[in-house]
Amino acid sequence: MGPRTRVASFDLDHTAVRAPYVRAAGRYAGPHGDVVTKFDLRLVQPNVQEIATAPLHTIEHLLAGYLRDHLGDAVLVDASPMGCRTGFYLTLLGDPGEERMLRAANAALAAVRDHEGPIPGCEPRRCGNWRDHSLPGARAWAGEIVARGLIVQPTIELPPDA
Repeated sequence: MGPRTRVASFDLDHTAVRAPYVRAAGRYAGPHGDVVTKFDLRLVQPNVQEIATAPLHTIEHLLAGYLRDHLGDAVLVDASPMGCRTGFYLTLLGDPGEERMLRAANAALAAVRDHEGPIPGCEPRRCGNWRDHSLPGARAWAGEIVARGLIVQPTIELPPDA
């Protein structure tokens, strides 16, 4: 017997979505009226491609800053890589909306593509696996994703009996 709590991301039909995309994956209201929004930033097609850990790790470090730079007053709380290595979950305080998130993600990925110099936080005191990075790989993946063009992907759920 598995967990009783339903995990919404397991109800997404990963065979029907088309990456790269931004998708509003959830909106939650706190007890004091605060809104937390979760986005799915899917960079590559699920079950077709995955990003190796070194470039994905570097994209994570760079997105952490570049997304914040491009979101304006929306507060990025966290950008976490998906375990399947196809993208990121983005958690924000507030709700910037999908179109604004799309523009910010495009701008941030273009900045990753064009990044030169050190990788922020890439040293033993600031990163738990600082040797597992690839700036050339991150730049190449970001360039490919920007060239393909992000879209806003509606949620496509599996049928309830699936």
